[in-house]
Formats: sequence, structure tokens, C-alpha cells
Amino acid sequence: MKPTVVCVVGPTAVGKTKLGVEIARRFDGEVISGDSMQVYRGMDIGTAKVTDEEMMGVPHHMIDIKQPYESFSVAEFQERVTRHIEEIHQRGKLPVIVGGTGLYIQSVIYGYNFSDDKRDPEVSRKIEQEIDEKGIEYVYRQLQEIDPEQAEKIHPNNSRRVVRALEVYRTTGKTMSELKAEQESESPYHPILIGLEMDREQLYERINHRVDLMMVEGLREEVQKLIAAGYGDAQSMKAIGYKEFLPYFNGESDLEETLDLLKRNSRRYAKRQLTYFRNKMDVQWYTIDPAEYHEKFQTILRDLAGMIEST
Repeated sequence: MKPTVVCVVGPTAVGKTKLGVEIARRFDGEVISGDSMQVYRGMDIGTAKVTDEEMMGVPHHMIDIKQPYESFSVAEFQERVTRHIEEIHQRGKLPVIVGGTGLYIQSVIYGYNFSDDKRDPEVSRKIEQEIDEKGIEYVYRQLQEIDPEQAEKIHPNNSRRVVRALEVYRTTGKTMSELKAEQESESPYHPILIGLEMDREQLYERINHRVDLMMVEGLREEVQKLIAAGYGDAQSMKAIGYKEFLPYFNGESDLEETLDLLKRNSRRYAKRQLTYFRNKMDVQWYTIDPAEYHEKFQTILRDLAGMIEST
């Protein structure tokens, strides 16, 4: 039997952290963070990192494993989380992935292959030569003809991704869309995806309030400390919650403008998260009302018990 993995997904500020802990406590589980930014030490407030108190004694993984100057990729996330899932199952516990970074979670539950071992430099060179001779539009039209689904995801001017998509087809005889579909149909786990959503106005209000609360908790000082430590140009500082402050500390904007931008970016990110999860993954959705968290969580826990029992 394939191991069962529960995933709690949805937009920022909807209540995923709390539900993940509740699920782990009810079903003897351990939580794995599915957030691409909570891996960084010292980036606590801006990433809404779970606190020791919020953990309620439940083991959490994939938090504080990187320094802010270190790079982090979806392939590394997949490798580490796959190992955690195996270890958690060996302990007789239930892995509960909690987070909003869709591609990262998707890469784990569908076991995506990020290896470049099958790349053929000669094929790539020929495609690049076609671009030089006939233009990117000509080559992009080829991709549209053989793999319209993948072409829809790639900007015509992104020659690197156009070349890669055509290289895969010419090397394997299958399109990237076909290969991805094959991987998704062969998940190494039995994934159960629980999604939380909320009325848009309520969610946006919660996001705005969360930013205000972050400021009270010391977000400005957290960013300032990271910049002072020399991390201003690091990959990690390009994340929402940090990048908005760089113009402020450079004297290019005031604090009010910075917070307005942070709130706007956070709201837009929440919208992108919802779109991704709805379009890319088979999620059981639950609409959350902030005034009725407890009642809804009890419903989810009852439903989840039945889902786990049927695996």
C-alpha cells in the first residue's frame, strides 16, 4: 500500500497552520512545512512562521534549515521532504504537509523528476540554431503545434523554456504535458488534499490585519537586521514581506507606501495561490468563516477520518 500523506493547502492567512496542528494531534502525525520561505533562519515574522506555542508539542520539519544567503530550490525541497515522509511513516506517524507553495507540494506528492540526466546538448544546440536563423516566433509556433498546453504556460520570448520543451519532445517523443500527466497518475503516495478558502473580502481583511500585526511584532526590525547582516541581495530577500522594505531602507519610499505595497502584494499572492491549487491539484475544499473556525475544523477532522480509513 502507498503511504498516506495529508496536505493542508490554500492562500496565505486562511488558517492552514492551526488546522495542520489539529490534524497532527488528532491522527498522531508530524507536520512538514510546505512553505518555500520558512526554511530560512531569522526570517520569522515576514514568513508567518509557526511559533513554539502554536506547535502545541507537534514535531515540525523543514523550518529553519537554511541561512538567508543560501539558495533553495523545489528539487531540494522534494528531496528533503520525501526523506521526512519516509522517516515519519517508519515511526508509525502520519505526515501532514502544511503550506501554500503549490509547485513545491505538487513536486512531492507526484514525485516529479527534476533530473537533467536525459538532456541532449546536441538537440538543444540545433533548436537554438533554429532560433538564430528563423526567430523565436517560428520555434515557438512549433511548440504550440506539438504541445499547446505547455506553450500556454511559456512566454514566447522565454527562449530557454521554449528550447527545453522542444528538446524534451525531440528526445523522448513525448511532450512535457504528457510526461507530467504520467507522473501525476503514478504518485508514490496516497495524497489527501484539504484546501481552505474564505470569502475574498474577509480574506483580504485578514491579510491586511496580519501585515499590521507583523509590524507590531517587529517586521521592520527583522528586515533591517537581515540587511545589516549583508543579506539584502540574497534570494531569500526577494520574498513578499521582505522585498517591499528594500526601497524603504534605501530612502526611496516611506513606511506607509511600503505597507500598502506589502498588503497589495500579499493579496495578489493569495489570489495566485488559490488559482494554482484549483487548477493543478485535486483538492477537497472547505470554506472557512473566521467566526466559526472550531465548528468547521471539527467537520474537516470527521471527514478526514473517513478519508484516511478508506485508504
